[in-house]
Amino acid sequence: MELNGIRSYVVRMTRMSDHQKHAYERLQGRYCIPFDPVTEQFDPDEETLDWYDLFPHRREQPDREIIMDIGFGMGRELAELADRRRDQDFIGVEVHKPGVGKLLSELERRSLENVRVVRYDAVQVCRYLIPRSSLTGIHLFFPDPWPKKRHHKRRLVRPGFSELVVPLLRPGGYLYLVTDWEDYAYQMVRILEESRDLKNLYAEDSQNRFAPPRKWRPQTAFERKGLAKGHRIYELVYERAQ
Repeated sequence: MELNGIRSYVVRMTRMSDHQKHAYERLQGRYCIPFDPVTEQFDPDEETLDWYDLFPHRREQPDREIIMDIGFGMGRELAELADRRRDQDFIGVEVHKPGVGKLLSELERRSLENVRVVRYDAVQVCRYLIPRSSLTGIHLFFPDPWPKKRHHKRRLVRPGFSELVVPLLRPGGYLYLVTDWEDYAYQMVRILEESRDLKNLYAEDSQNRFAPPRKWRPQTAFERKGLAKGHRIYELVYERAQ
């Protein structure tokens, strides 16, 4: 991501497996949303996404909830959640091509039509592509913690983050963040509680303002690695004011 010109991600030159490459080439037209605001292919003055065109089943079920997953990694957890919740629609945002390829193969294997994918910087996706007040929830699970102090400026949840994502939530919509890095968790609290439009749903129940684990959230590979190192898992749930 990029806020104030500083990216929170590095485009890694990770080699795609043959399976991921073939899945990406074969399935991107079915599941991926073309988007590149720096080319003539995208006009920021045009309307944002039309959910009915993106998910045709919404014409018969217009009240389906829409969830955005920022940085889904290899996509296993997003596919698992979308499979459990076929009555909801999901937008996955990820920059790394191997992870997108892996997710696309999972969507086909599970016959899921309630997920669409954008392979681009999520800051630009939020700024230009997602209709305002349209999302029920935003998930940010185990973002890159940039543990070295000199790199903290690259963390995604920093000044400007709330102003970017909160307008995308409908009133009463939620923002759900999870990390296993203690100092990043408290940074998230400081940043998010500066927003007048967000309410911490667990502020009165916890001195640290953290939420209990959500049983429906699939455990991620980063989470397992953190637990193996003895890290605590910090969960935050905020709601957009009505």
